[in-house]
Amino acid sequence: MSILAQRIRIEPQAEPEPAIERLRLEDVSVFYGGIAAVKNVSFPIHQGEVLALIGPSGCGKTTLLRTLNRLTELTPSASHSGRILLDGEDIDEIVDTELRRRVAMVFQQPNPFPMSIFDNVGFALREQSRRRPRRHEIAPDVDRALQRAGLYREVRDSLDHSALRLSGGQQQRLCIARAIAQQPEILLMDEPCSALDPRSTATIEDLILQLREDLAVVVVTHNLQQARRIADRVAFMYLGDLVELGPTEQIFDDPVEVETREYVAGVFG
Repeated sequence: MSILAQRIRIEPQAEPEPAIERLRLEDVSVFYGGIAAVKNVSFPIHQGEVLALIGPSGCGKTTLLRTLNRLTELTPSASHSGRILLDGEDIDEIVDTELRRRVAMVFQQPNPFPMSIFDNVGFALREQSRRRPRRHEIAPDVDRALQRAGLYREVRDSLDHSALRLSGGQQQRLCIARAIAQQPEILLMDEPCSALDPRSTATIEDLILQLREDLAVVVVTHNLQQARRIADRVAFMYLGDLVELGPTEQIFDDPVEVETREYVAGVFG
């Protein structure tokens, strides 16, 4: 052994900690009036990752997303089979309001409530409390949510103004703040940037990358470049089937399935 080798103590490399599995889908199918919109989908969702669902319109990705916190059950003709487990617990056994606190949703169009900026974020906090807390009691949590959503500096002097006066991008960040104020484990986002200008889109994308440090994010998007920019894993769906799921680089650069290769190449969609 050389003198140099003797002087250098090679420390063993620590094994990376396994990602925490938050949600698991097991053979999930979703039906509308007996017609399958999603067919036998299975995969895990981990904390600390962004999972993008891609595919052409009508392929089942939004239906699947809405099933993850049981929003599809609000449609009378909808039903599902298989199991969805949140931290090992079947979501059908969880009270719906508690489930939607833990698995929060941000929709395609910003939907702020017709009330003040403060009350929009405080609404969720008050709803989950057994007694109606006073403003000063929830103010720190409201401020924290607005800060995490990257909106606080822009609205800190106008918290009592109507949320409807905000721009489209600001309204979407307010909706994100409202969702994360409840400290969910998973954030579902259905085309969150489709109604926004490029600058607001970039802001939301940066925010998504920051939020994944504390929770799992599942995003439905038609924008393939967006999926490539923000996703750790990508699931390609077609005609209700999960065709392929894998790391972003693999899905876009070396897909296994012919349908995936043709879709990301723009042959159809």
